[in-house]
Amino acid sequence: MAGRRVVWSKKLPEVYGKFDEVDALVGRHLDLTLLELLKLRSSILNGCAFCVDLHTRRALDAGETHQRLFQVSTWHEAGAVFTDAERAVLALTDEMTRMGEGGVSDATYDAVAGHFSEEQVAALMTAVAMINLYNRLAVTSGLHPRRR
Repeated sequence: MAGRRVVWSKKLPEVYGKFDEVDALVGRHLDLTLLELLKLRSSILNGCAFCVDLHTRRALDAGETHQRLFQVSTWHEAGAVFTDAERAVLALTDEMTRMGEGGVSDATYDAVAGHFSEEQVAALMTAVAMINLYNRLAVTSGLHPRRR
């Protein structure tokens, strides 16, 4: 049928479950609001409306402010709205999400490494990779947020 797309998570629930396990493991190493900002930023860059909606709601539930959520799309210009550590994570998210031939710059990697332990850097890298995977699957499946 034209216009119908497979919702990957419904057809491969065992894979979806494993992805959720990875997310839970990564989440043990990072602050929840930082993790949601990272996921929101990547979802914005990937044009995934379903994930933008999901991670905005989760961030609000975790205590994130409206102002900071509104500024994620323009974090480069948001000044002191974000800490230096958060800005480093958002830069890493941008470079990993838009990864081209140059990969992630040394300056961006070093900025993240200057604020986080090696274990946390590994968790951040995994979190960005996972949300990019989720975004690509959600967009390809044609998932859209429900109107509230």
